[in-house]
Amino acid sequence: MEVRADLHCHSRFSSDGVSPPEELIRVARKKGLNVIALTDHNSCAGVDDLEAKGLLRRDGKPVDGFLVIPGQEISTHEGHLLALGLRLPDLHGIAAADAASLIRSQGGFSIAPHPFDYFRAGIRSRTLDTLPVDAIEVFNAAATLRRSNRQAFRYAKERGLPMVAASDAHEAEAVGTAYVILEVEEFSVGGVFAALRRRSARLEEHYIKAQEAFRKTWHNVFRLRHRGFSASPKGAE
Repeated sequence: MEVRADLHCHSRFSSDGVSPPEELIRVARKKGLNVIALTDHNSCAGVDDLEAKGLLRRDGKPVDGFLVIPGQEISTHEGHLLALGLRLPDLHGIAAADAASLIRSQGGFSIAPHPFDYFRAGIRSRTLDTLPVDAIEVFNAAATLRRSNRQAFRYAKERGLPMVAASDAHEAEAVGTAYVILEVEEFSVGGVFAALRRRSARLEEHYIKAQEAFRKTWHNVFRLRHRGFSASPKGAE
């Protein structure tokens, strides 16, 4: 079965996200996707919200033909790391090596998002070289500088790691700007991970529109001020 998956999405449960999690699902369906990963910053509250509404199953199976992968974007001490397939507490500030080991020990799937995008807490190569990550996000639709995506692609190729493209959406309309196309043997969280590990993903790569990038920045600044969050570069992105 062929699936289209956006593996890096944020909802209002991220400090800089604006849309309810169910709105991300609605837009993803409209755009022809059938999988998203909900990866809010340092929180799985959105995952719990979707489960309470019957839109996510704890057993990793789809609901009405749509699969939501539980996840989190962890703000490690050295930069951001996506943890997919898990529900984790707030691990803000944990060492990247400890986060990667924890994800692996619990059967999750780790992705280094926007590496080399140092304006957005990408993990630098001297740390990334030591991490047992499962994949590299080689195309981030919201990249500050496009050359960081090219550098991520070269890095993943050198290490022989699976590659993914993702929207890094912080509002619903940006979901599916970039995504992966996978052939899965089983339509489930585990089936998606298995397909990624086979390195068979096809990447759909498009950058978010300029107005979406502006709104993302505006919402980030406004919400951080409104909620009193620290402006640390390793918090919201």
